Amino acid sequence: MAGPLAGVLVADFSRILAGPYATMLLADMGAEVVKVEGPRGDDTRTWMPPVRGETSTYYLGINRGKRSIALDLRDPDDVALAQELARRADVVIENLRPGGMRKYGLDFDSVKETNAGVVYASISGFGSGKGAHVPGYDLMVQAISGLMDLTGDPDGEPYRAGISVFDVMAGNHAVIGILAALRHRDATGEGQHVELNLLSSALTGLVNHSSAWVAGGVVPHRMGNAHPSVFPYEPLATADDDIIIAAANDGQFRKLCEALGIPEVADDERYARNADRTENREELRPVLVERLKQRSAVEWFELLVDAGVPCGPIQSIDGGFAMAERFGLDPVVEVGEGDRAVPTTRHPIRFSATPAVYELPPPELDEHGEELRKWLSAGE
Repeated sequence: MAGPLAGVLVADFSRILAGPYATMLLADMGAEVVKVEGPRGDDTRTWMPPVRGETSTYYLGINRGKRSIALDLRDPDDVALAQELARRADVVIENLRPGGMRKYGLDFDSVKETNAGVVYASISGFGSGKGAHVPGYDLMVQAISGLMDLTGDPDGEPYRAGISVFDVMAGNHAVIGILAALRHRDATGEGQHVELNLLSSALTGLVNHSSAWVAGGVVPHRMGNAHPSVFPYEPLATADDDIIIAAANDGQFRKLCEALGIPEVADDERYARNADRTENREELRPVLVERLKQRSAVEWFELLVDAGVPCGPIQSIDGGFAMAERFGLDPVVEVGEGDRAVPTTRHPIRFSATPAVYELPPPELDEHGEELRKWLSAGE
């Protein structure tokens, strides 16, 4: 069964993470994605280890469902093919430095002259205005946005998140913007330019911390694994390993106290409301840990989940996949057949009528170049 975006052609001029992640999600939903690469290929092809065979697992993780054509945009003939692809596309997505597509006649203004209904998505680090000259990498944005200042021990140095969180966030925002613009086009026939930048994605993604500053004039500070506005909402010690407990409202805290055998603590005026618990966290934490120390983290996980208390063990990524399997989420899908079969992570959305499609494994460089050149060179 075709995905919900069947019939949508995406010309993907993006590279590395934010753009390729977005176009993979579009491909999962049925879009026909043509990945345009330079002669040396997407940078992530060389980002290794780890590898599967001789291919970077980084590249494999964000490029399924696409066809690859290698075009040298220094070659006028290849530029002409790229322009023809953009002319035929429903969606064009790129993440060159702002203005970088103009010299090839592939910027929004140029493309819309022959493709008035195009949805053209541009992803940059810091926008197309005064920040256009600054190259954008996720680590830079984690530093500049304030995320690193919020991550790590209170008395330690700032840390980056374990993943390129704002690249992924910007990729998701790109998908949202593209889908909204496609709906507008369907209603009006008009295309438009959808612009995203990593810093804006970061600032909206910092949610409560951003609001603390914008609405309250408060600059948040590093608190390790603690939450500035909720307690308990952090790792707590058990008989062996720490366990995450996220009792984010008064009802959940009461259930926690009952499961721990200390129901009277939920009635204590120092802890009855979330604001009180947050203010008095240093007094409350040892009361909870004293009880938690009586069982292991695994035992408490089963007991507290059954009691309706949000909690979870702290695991490595293999444990996360194992937990997803346990819960029936089937987190791994195999794409391709035979020697080309590649295990990949399942699309995060489940559709009841138009499920995600997993037809093409991540392509080799220029794997579909010959057929795409013939198609682009022939008249429609």
